[in-house]
Amino acid sequence: MKRKILRIIGIIMIVCGIGILLLFGYRKVSRELYLRKLLKENINFEIPCLDIKVPVLEGTDQKSLQVSAGHFENTGAPGKGNYCIAGHNSTIYAEIFNDLDKIKTGDEMYLVDNDKDHTRYKYVVTEYRIVESDEVWVLNDFGDDRLTVISCTDDGKQRQVVVGTYQKQ
Repeated sequence: MKRKILRIIGIIMIVCGIGILLLFGYRKVSRELYLRKLLKENINFEIPCLDIKVPVLEGTDQKSLQVSAGHFENTGAPGKGNYCIAGHNSTIYAEIFNDLDKIKTGDEMYLVDNDKDHTRYKYVVTEYRIVESDEVWVLNDFGDDRLTVISCTDDGKQRQVVVGTYQKQ
């Protein structure tokens, strides 16, 4: 009788374990499919040397930043003005910019518009700096064509800012 109960408990545990694995697998696959959909429908941001390729959604609300980078409203357009984007440096949310601190002056960054021509805007990194979280001047229009990428530092207290200048092709 005791053996029979242990066998039933074992089977239940195996079935529960398989169910949990299937649930996590389903969530991972559905997230990947959603990401691919976003990449097809939105502007994409790429830093090839850091193996970063993410969609850029309009706005920097919490929901957008959990799955992608977000474009600050009222900042430039690709190739025009100061196009500013933000993304998480976090293990809790989308780990989009976890390696941003490894970027170097001269590295290339791209915005790829999913228009009919897949227009590709090339930016070359000219600046990397750490600023306080309330220093919003980095979003200003400086009279040139640039890309500004903003993310938290590892401790979340300050912001990493990467600036790239547009290279007309």
